Amino acid sequence: MKDTITIEDIQVRCRIGVPDEERANPQELLITLSLETDTAKAGQSDEIAQTIDYHAVYVHARKLAEARERKLIETLADELADMVLNVFSAEAVTVIIKKFILPETRHVELRIRRTRT
Repeated sequence: MKDTITIEDIQVRCRIGVPDEERANPQELLITLSLETDTAKAGQSDEIAQTIDYHAVYVHARKLAEARERKLIETLADELADMVLNVFSAEAVTVIIKKFILPETRHVELRIRRTRT
């Protein structure tokens, strides 16, 4: 079984939504990234080089999310998953995006899981 590093509810402000009016102003999203990896060597060595640097993941995720407009949270989720798998050594990643757009609801949530191919 692999270990999991989770960065929960990263706050980002981005222009996202299908109608032009929705993309007119940045809106807050919460992003959670759960990275599946083996942390045994890091636990034994106490060396950051033996694990995934979650601060670097956080910085990359925020920059990616805020870099450009998108219509769909599905697009952003796929881009985040690709970034985690290609830039970092995660074997798999779960991306959760919470969007606060519908009245009288807490949020809309998308959850995807991608694995290294």
